[in-house]
Formats: sequence, structure tokens, C-alpha cells
Amino acid sequence: MNENEKNPLLNMQRIMQESKELSEAGTTGDTPEKKVKKERTVNARLKHEQGIRRKNTANEGNASEVGTGNIAEEKLAEKKPVRRTAAKRVRNAENKETVDTNEVSGEMKKSVARYVAPTDRVVPTLAEQVSNILMENTNKKRRGRIKKTSKKIKIIPLGGLEQIGMNITAFEYEDSIMVVDCGLAFPSDDMLGIDLVIPDITYLKDNYLKVKGFCITHGHEDHIGALPYILKQLNVPVYGTKLTCALIDKKLKEHQIDDTAKLNVVKYGDVVKLGDFKVEFVKTNHSIADAAALAIHSPAGTVFHTGDFKVDYTPVFGDPADLGRMAEIGKQGCLAMLCDSTNATRPGFTMSERTVGKTFDMIFAEHKDSRIIVATFASNVDRVQQIINTAYKYDRKVVVEGRSMVNVIGTAADLGYIDIPEGTLIDIDHLKDYPQEKTVIITTGSQGESMAALSRMASSVHRKVEISTEDVVIMSSTPIPGNEKAVSKVINELSMKGAEVIFQDTHVSGHACQEEIKLMYSLLKPKFALPVHGEYRHLMAGRGLAEAVGIPSENVLIMSSGDVVELSEYSCKTVGHVEAGGVFVDGLGVGDVGNIVLRDRQSLSQNGIIIVAMSLEHGTNRLLSGPDIVSRGFVYVRESTDLMNEASAVVREAVADCLHARITDWAKIKNVVRDSLSEFLWKRMKRNPVILPIIMEVH
Repeated sequence: MNENEKNPLLNMQRIMQESKELSEAGTTGDTPEKKVKKERTVNARLKHEQGIRRKNTANEGNASEVGTGNIAEEKLAEKKPVRRTAAKRVRNAENKETVDTNEVSGEMKKSVARYVAPTDRVVPTLAEQVSNILMENTNKKRRGRIKKTSKKIKIIPLGGLEQIGMNITAFEYEDSIMVVDCGLAFPSDDMLGIDLVIPDITYLKDNYLKVKGFCITHGHEDHIGALPYILKQLNVPVYGTKLTCALIDKKLKEHQIDDTAKLNVVKYGDVVKLGDFKVEFVKTNHSIADAAALAIHSPAGTVFHTGDFKVDYTPVFGDPADLGRMAEIGKQGCLAMLCDSTNATRPGFTMSERTVGKTFDMIFAEHKDSRIIVATFASNVDRVQQIINTAYKYDRKVVVEGRSMVNVIGTAADLGYIDIPEGTLIDIDHLKDYPQEKTVIITTGSQGESMAALSRMASSVHRKVEISTEDVVIMSSTPIPGNEKAVSKVINELSMKGAEVIFQDTHVSGHACQEEIKLMYSLLKPKFALPVHGEYRHLMAGRGLAEAVGIPSENVLIMSSGDVVELSEYSCKTVGHVEAGGVFVDGLGVGDVGNIVLRDRQSLSQNGIIIVAMSLEHGTNRLLSGPDIVSRGFVYVRESTDLMNEASAVVREAVADCLHARITDWAKIKNVVRDSLSEFLWKRMKRNPVILPIIMEVH
């Protein structure tokens, strides 16, 4: 192999020249002028490459061997910009290697076209060198992609999932936390003696300095009810619409913290800055006026929280939902949407609130000779407005009964959210002054609450209203999941008193059905979907609706209370869990009743209690008197004398065994007595009452 064959540069030039000659020879339509032009182009390119190599040789001290003709060629090459290719980069790199002063042969100094490979290493082929350069560029691009990082926002639901009520969700970005809603839940049947359940905000208290404020979507109890309790622990600004803030203010006055609270009224379209968040209030419809959705703008993207909503094109008060603004947010880019899922199992659309007014009109027209009692949600101002309108049309006086109903109607009337014709509203004390067929009573208790006005009327314990056979009761609501038994009980009691109960077509929901939820997804076009507000079956139905409109299943996440969801442009996943759950409110006590107390209450309610009282001598622990056994909720003592005597004998034997075993610790004696008596009663009665031993010391 000669030196020219070893030189890859000369091989490449030869291959390029031969390929050009072949392509020129294969061209059938070339004229002689075109062939001459192509030859001149090839010669010019070769001269240009020779000039570059000679210039590199001159920079290493060989300028004397380069002629004046080469200098002219170098100037020509500098004027004409040449496109750098991978092959030319290889040639430049090889030229630099060939001009090492101690390793270049004398023949190479005379002719730059000649190349002598170093003897201590293998020279890679041209294809290998080009491949290495391309691979290096690819690796650089990959390293550049890896360095890209996306901003992340955390979503932490502290309540409102897998249940109806107690809605509260925290949004966190770096050193900023903003909270959406702060509601309460009503106790279930097994929460004996509990009045309310409020969310556990341990995580917010642990990050107090990060919390910038609360944004409230609307004025229902499951969204504002816990604020008076929470603001005592976490006094931060609260933002809401006009009616929402007015209802919150009434609650704060009841708890005597209205002077220290920081309430801020906002309008639709206003943007509130909370740390790194910018929260925009967007008009929606619900069963209470002034409901809003929230567009939460953050450096990581926009998260849209629908709140409780429905699409009502003909609302009783105010304007329809601002679907245009929602579509604009969707065009600008919506990272994720938290959507109301309460009615996700119901097909179709939710009926307009105005349809209930037509039903009221028909009922009033058919029962002109009866007193009408309407039970509905206290906060449903639009429903109350339609009842008042119908009563005024049929020349009836209206009485509002129930503390919460009076508060909401009074607040709405002061703000102009309800129009009551003059002379229509009367006090309940004046009810007896009018014929029954000329009156209408609007009351609370549509959910069967035991202390609500309707429940007291049904059980004949209301002081000023007594149900008669001439009454017509309209149940203008549907039972919230879990309240069905209580509602049925009230309806049965009313029916037993001869009243006619109507509940057909007297209520429309304030929550969106399936087609409205699909419409919301179509307008916002979120990348990720996180169904909220509902039991687990509702959340799963919401997941199905999100997938039905084209959101990939891997982009839909079902959350649980306490989950820490990390959201970015590329992912949505659960990365942790924080303390969350319910805190029990019993009377004035908040959090002092826990699961152990509830368990004791349940045991007392199911099995009763037995108290064992006895007197022991000081020092010897000898039984001086007793044991005396008192039973409550277990058996009727006067009819169970034999059982009580046998129980006393068991206790005496247990105390004697303790003395024989030299047990002097009273705590151990109580445990022995409790275990012995419990075993006896279970064998005899198959019951397990609470046993409370009491020991008195006698000197």
C-alpha cells in the first residue's frame, strides 16, 4: 500500500471526483456549455481546498514554501463563505495532526497532499471519524434535554373526598400556599353526641408562614362552615364574592371574631395575588347566588377549580355562567382541572331553577284551601324567591321559620339578592291572625335534621306550629347521601298526622350532570383531570367522563384526603401523604372528643354500663362492705335480682383471690374484678357492658 492509499483525504477527493464524473456521464441532456461549467466548479473547489491546507502549513513556519499564487487562492477562499460539513471537519482535524514539527517527513513539507500516518496508532477510516463526530453531537443534544426541569405545583386535599361535605384543598408552590374553601361535615349515625366535623389543618399550621389566604367558591355550609373554627388557629385573609362574605361575616360574629378576621370582597373577573399564585374568580351557577369557579395561575401552569356548579342558561337571579372566559382559559392553556363530581352518575343536563317555579305554581293552584309548608335548604335563595313570588301571586302571607333560614334570607334581602313584596312577609307570632289557607311557611329541615323546624313540627314539639290534616308539605330537596333514613322518618311522621307530602318535581339539583361536566372539559381542555367533591363512586364516574372526552387514562388521578399530588407539565402523581381527617366538635369543645371517646359512647349505647362499688380496709385490703352493683342500660335491676346476686358473688371471689395472691395495687384489683365480671356476664347473658369498678378506702 503506497502513501496515497493510506491518506483518507486523497481517497475522499478521488471518490468525490469519480462520483461527479459518473453523474456527469450519466446525464443525457447536458450541453457542452453545462459540462464546461461543471468542470470549472470542480476545479475551483479543489483549488479552494488546497489553499486551506497551504494556509495551515504556513501558520506552522512553512510560509516560504507557499507561492504567491496560493496567497491569491487563500484570499479568494476567505471572501467566499464555505459550508462546513462533517467531512471537512475531519480534514481540518487531520491537517492539524499532520503538521507536528517533529513527526512530519520532509516530503510532507514539500507537498501538503501527501500524508504519513503516525506509527504508534491506527488511523480510523473516514467513515469511522464521521460517525464519531455525529455521535458526539447527538450526545450533546441529549445532555441538553436532560438538564431541562419543569416547575411543579402541589395539590393537597385535606377533605371533601370520599364524602359529601368538609371541602378544603391546599395548593402549594415553593413558599406559597393558598387554600380553596373551608367547609364542615355533619356527623354520621355512629358519631354519637357530635355536633359538627371540621377538617384537620395540622399541615397548614405546620406551614403557617407559607399560607397566604383562603379563597371561597360559595356560601354553603360544606364550603364555609369551618371558617370560624379554623380562623381562630390560622388568621389569614379570606376572599369571596359579596353574598359569600356576608354569610361568613354572620358566622364570625356568632363566634365573636369578626373584628380580627380579614374578609375581602371580590367581583367576578378580579384577580387576587397570593404569594406566587394569582387567583381569578369566574362566574358560575349553583343553588346559591354568587357562586364562583377559580382559575389558579401559578408559574407551573393554570389549575381550574370548578367549585360546585351547574350550567343554568336561565337563572332566577344574575347572569349565566361565564362560559366564554372558561373557553379563553382553555385556549391559553389549562394544566389541570378539579371538577365537581356530585352528579357524575346522572346522565343528561341539570334542569334550570326556573322549572321549580312552574311546579310551585301548579301546587298552589291545586291547593287553594290548604296551608302550604315548604321545606328547603336555607341557603337556596333562588328557591325562596320563587316561593315568595308564587305566594304573592295567590295572595298568601309568608312566614320564614328556622334560625338559619331567617339569617340567610335577611342577609340576602339586605344585599338585594332577593325581592320581597311589601306586606308579604309576616312574623310567626302573627300566623294565627290569618286563615290557614292564606299562609305559607318556609322552613328548614328538608334533610331530616332532628332539631330543625320541620322535624319539631312533625314530632309535635314545635311551640307555634301544629300539623293538621289540612296541611300540604312540599319537600323541596333531595336527601343528601346518608340522610335518607332521617328524611323518611320525618315524612312518615307528617303522613301519620294526616298531612299531604309532595316531593315529586319539587327540586332541581345545584350540581352539574354528565353532559355539563363534559362541556366543562371541552371548554377548558385540561391536560390532567382530578375529580373532586363526592363519594368514591362519584369520583370514579367523573374519571370516566374525563376519559370520554379524550383525556388519557394515565392523566386522570383519583385523589384521597391527605394525598400530596405533584403536578407539572409532564406528570401528575401522588408523592406523599399528610395528616388529614375530621376533628369533632361537641358543644364548645373542639377536638377533645376522639375515637376512644366515641367507642365508649357506642359501647354504652349498645350494651349499657355496670358500676361496682366496694369498700376495702386500709393496709389489709380486706373487703368491709359491698360490692354494690348499679346497672344502667343493661338490665332492669328489680327484675334481675338473682343475676345481681350472682354478680356480687363473682366480685367477692375476685377480691378474695387478689388478697390471697397478695395483690395490693388497686389498679390491678380493678382489672381482676372487671375481667371476672365481664367473663361471667358474657357466659350468662352474651352481653358485654361497660364495667366500672369503684374502690373506697376505709381507715
